[in-house]
Amino acid sequence: MKKSTILLITTLSILLFSLFLLIWHPTLLSQFENKINDMMFLARDQVKADKNIIIIDIDEKSLKELGQWPWSRNIISVILKNLTKDGAGVIGLDILFAEPDNSSPKKILSKLGMETKNIEDYDKILAQTIKNTPTIAGYVFSLKNDGIKPKDTPNANAIIIEKNRPKNSPIIKAYRAILNLPIIQKSVYSNGYFNTIPDDDGVVRSIPMLISYHGNLYPSLSLEMARNAIQEKIITVNYENSIVKSISIGNLNIPTDMYGRMIINYTGEGRSYRYISAVDIYNNNIDKSIIKNKFILIGTSAVGLLDLRSTPFDSAYPGVEVHANAIDNIINQNYVSIPPWADSANIASLILLSMIVFILLLIPNVFISIILFALLDFAIIYTHYYLIFSKGIILNTLFPLMSVNLLYFIGTTLNFFFENRQKNLIKSKFAKKVSPDIVEELLKNSTMAPLEEERVVTIFFSDIRGFTNISENIGSAKELIRLLNDYMTPMVDIIIKHKGTVDKFIGDAIMAYWNAPLDIALHADMALETAIEQIFELEKLNAQLTKQNRPNIHIGIGINTGKSVVGEMGSLGRSDYTCIGDSVNLASRTEELCKTYGAKILLTEFTKELLSNKNYILRELDTVRVKGKDKPVIIYECIGFDGLAWVRFDDDNVIIYQKAIMLYKHADFKASLILFKKLNTQDAQKLYQLYIERCKHFIKYPPENFDGIFNFKTK
Repeated sequence: MKKSTILLITTLSILLFSLFLLIWHPTLLSQFENKINDMMFLARDQVKADKNIIIIDIDEKSLKELGQWPWSRNIISVILKNLTKDGAGVIGLDILFAEPDNSSPKKILSKLGMETKNIEDYDKILAQTIKNTPTIAGYVFSLKNDGIKPKDTPNANAIIIEKNRPKNSPIIKAYRAILNLPIIQKSVYSNGYFNTIPDDDGVVRSIPMLISYHGNLYPSLSLEMARNAIQEKIITVNYENSIVKSISIGNLNIPTDMYGRMIINYTGEGRSYRYISAVDIYNNNIDKSIIKNKFILIGTSAVGLLDLRSTPFDSAYPGVEVHANAIDNIINQNYVSIPPWADSANIASLILLSMIVFILLLIPNVFISIILFALLDFAIIYTHYYLIFSKGIILNTLFPLMSVNLLYFIGTTLNFFFENRQKNLIKSKFAKKVSPDIVEELLKNSTMAPLEEERVVTIFFSDIRGFTNISENIGSAKELIRLLNDYMTPMVDIIIKHKGTVDKFIGDAIMAYWNAPLDIALHADMALETAIEQIFELEKLNAQLTKQNRPNIHIGIGINTGKSVVGEMGSLGRSDYTCIGDSVNLASRTEELCKTYGAKILLTEFTKELLSNKNYILRELDTVRVKGKDKPVIIYECIGFDGLAWVRFDDDNVIIYQKAIMLYKHADFKASLILFKKLNTQDAQKLYQLYIERCKHFIKYPPENFDGIFNFKTK
C-alpha cells in the first residue's frame, strides 16, 4: 500500500475519532480546554477596569485598627452610613451576617440577666442602616444536601420572566438558603447570593447569574446590583432548544451557557479595581467624590478570612473582586461567551485542519513540513486568541490542536517507518555513546540530547538498614540473593513507573534520578512519591516475608535536587549514562542521616522548594553541615500523605514540635527540652530522643555563638 494511501486512511481515522469525541463527549477534555483559555487570558494580560466599581476592603490594615473579624455590627453600620453620606450609587455586601452579634451590649447584658431596656442592639442598628441605605445584602446557597433542613427563603425583589421555558430547566438548583439574621433579612430591600462555583480544577471561570430554589429563581449579587443600578424591575431568562441562551435586564443582554452561567472576562490579576481600606471609610477619611454614584462592593482580601479564589490569573484572588468583574462585564457589555453556532464552527475547523495536515505530511522535505506545521499550530492559537479578545467568541481550541498534532505525530511516525534508513543512521550515531534504552527513548521523543550536559536533577538513594546482620543471619548466599531480588524488583518497578532512571545498584543500595536524559515535569514530586510508595510497598512485602519466616527489610531514603553533570561516562569500551556532582554526594549523605534521626525518608530544602503537591506531610528536622560540605542545608522528613502517615504527627504535635525546634534554634535549650520530653512522652520517637540528648548536652556545656547548625564529623 502506498504511503499517501496509508496517510489518508490515518487522517480520516483520526478525524472521525476527534469528531466522535467533540460531538458525543464534548466535556471529556474540558479541563484541558479551560487551561488553554486560562493561558490565553494570561497572554492577554491586564485590561482597563471600570473606575466606577470600588471595593471596600476588610484588609489587614482594617483588622489591625478595628479589631479581629467579625466586627461588631455597629462598625459595619457606620461604614454603610458613611458610604451613603458620600453618595454611593449601590452597595453590595459580600458578607453574611448569619449569627447574632455576641459583642452587642444588649446581648451581653441579656446573658448576665440584667436590664436591657434602651440598651443598644447592634443587630437592630445594622438592620435599620441597611433599610435606610442603597445596600444589596448578600447570602449564600447550599447546593448540596448538607444535613440541615431547608427553612428560609431569600427576599425576591425582582420580577423574573422565563421565555420558552422547558419542562425541566437546566438552571442550577439549590438545596437550601443560608441567609442573614431574620432581623436583618426583614429589613433588606434587595439581596443577591454571592456563590462562586469553581470548575473541577478549582478555578472560578464563571458565575451562575440565577439559581433555582423551591421553584423560584433568584439573582446573583452582581446581577442584582446591576439591575438596581439601571432601575429595572424585570429580569428575562431566554431559553432556546431547552437550554438557557441569555439573560436580559432592560437593554443589557448577558450571554450565558446552558446553565445560566456567565463566563467572566477577567480584567487581570487581583486588585485591578480600586480598593479602599474599610477603616478609612469608617474614619470618614476619604474624598467623597471617589464614592459618589459608584458601585460599591464590601468584602475582604485578608488571607486569614479565607475569601480567596483561584482564577485564570491568580491562585489567591479576592472573592469580592470576582463579583466586581461580573458587574464590569454586565454594565459595559464586555463579554466572552460560547455562541450557539460554536459546535458547527468547531466541526468545520476540524475537517479543514485535518486536510491541511494531510497535505503537509506529503511534503518530502521534513524541515519545511515542520516549519509549516508549526505555523499552522500558531495560526490556530492566534485565531482563537483573536476571537476571544477581539470578538468575545470562545471556540474549542483543544480539539483542533489535539487532532492536528496527533495526526501530524502519527503521520510523521509513519513517514519514519517508510524511511527506516534515517532511523538507522540515528541509531548508528548513538549506539556507541549511550545505552540502547536511552537511544530508543531519544528516538521515540525525537530528541537528540547532548552526551554531556549540566542540568538540574533529583537524585534518590535508598539503603537497607542492618543489611550486614541480615547477611550473617540468613546463612545462605542463595537465599540472600533471593531476598534481595524479591526486594529490588518492586522497588525498581515503582521508580520506573514514576519516570525515574535507575542508575545503579550498590550492594543493597539503589541510586536513581529524575529529569535526565529527558525533561520530566515535577521531577521532585516524582521522586518523593516514589519514596512514599516504596515505604508502603515494603510494608506489604514484609508481611509476606513474615509469613515465610524470612527476615524483614527496612530502608532509609535520601533525596536531593541540584545541578549535576549527566552523560555517558566510563572507559572507552565500557561506559554508562550516569550523573555525578556535589548534588549526588549530598543525596547520599542525606540517606545516611536517616539512621541518625530514625527516619524512613529525608529530603533536602532544595527538593522541598520544587514540590508542587500540597498533600505531603513534611516536618523540618534540622539544619546540618554534612561531612565534606561547608554550606549548611535544611533537611526535612517525609512521613507520608495527609491521612496516610506512618508516624503520629497530628495538629497538636505539629504546634508543639515547631515551637520546640524554634526554641532550640534560639538556644533556649531548657524550654526546648521540656517540649521535646512532652512529645516523647506522647509518642516515643528517635527524633525526639535525639533532641532531648542534644538539649541536655548544651545545657550542661553551653555552646558559644550557637547558630542552630549541627556539624556531622562522619558519614
